[in-house]
Formats: sequence, C-alpha cells, structure tokens
Amino acid sequence: MNLTDEQRQRVSVWIAQGAKLSEIQSRLAADFGLKLTYMEARFLVDDLKLTPKDPEPPKVVEPPAAVKPAAAAVAPVQAALGDQAPLAPAGGKVSVGVDQITKPGAIISGKVNFSDGQTADWYLDQSGRLGVVPKQPGYKPSAPDVQEFQLALQQEVAKLGY
Repeated sequence: MNLTDEQRQRVSVWIAQGAKLSEIQSRLAADFGLKLTYMEARFLVDDLKLTPKDPEPPKVVEPPAAVKPAAAAVAPVQAALGDQAPLAPAGGKVSVGVDQITKPGAIISGKVNFSDGQTADWYLDQSGRLGVVPKQPGYKPSAPDVQEFQLALQQEVAKLGY
C-alpha cells in the first residue's frame, strides 16, 4: 500500500501517541478513506519501520510484610500438635490455635478468639487465601482485632515451620 508523506507522518504520530493497530486501522478508514484489514495495517506499520508501544503493565502494590498471609505449604500439621493447639495470646486480646487435623480443602486451619469474646474458625487454602468463619452468623471483628489476628496467625504458623 502506498501512502503519501502526510499519511505516513500521521501514522507515525499515532504510533508515537500509543495507538494500537486496530486504532490505526480505524483512523486510516475515517481520515483517509483507506479500508485495510488488520493484517494489512500490521504490514503497513512494519513497512514504515514503526513499532507500536506496549501498554505499561499495572503496578502491583505489595501489602506490608506484617499482614501478609503465611506462605502456602503442603504438609499437614498433624505431627506437630495434639488434638487442638492451646490458644496462644498474641498481644493479649486475640488468641489463635491450630487444628491437628486440617479441615478439608485447607493446608492449615484452626480457631481464633477475638477480644470481644467471639470465636471463629479460620483456614488457609492451597491458593494462600485466608478464610474466617465466625461462630455467630454476621459477626465481623474490629479492624484492630483483625490485624492482631493476622500477626498472631503468622507467629503460630512460623512456629510450625510453614
């Protein structure tokens, strides 16, 4: 396909602005009446020795190290503890225990007592997702309790070598 110098310059500007091939194809049709297939637009850009810009990958924000869930592990905790690990106080208000027999679908599980006396079961699945199932339906612990729970859980899991 032969383009005029003006058309080539416009395509170069579009590429510099970050236009994708489909956008260039649409603009050529709208601005110059040139209907190209996607492949023809690709060849045109290649013939002009232009390279479309790749979109910038989204930046991933890492959570603070103190509240990251424990790393996923595949070994059960059965050998390390008895029927139920004693609840260990983390900061005084929230206590976390680890089950000897892990719940189905989890790599580690246990119980938590929150500062207001409410209890819940917790588990860490094979994808590293932490789940909490309160005994009282609809219960949501306070934000400080959640942070203390995460820290206590991290400490308990570290003791077990996960």
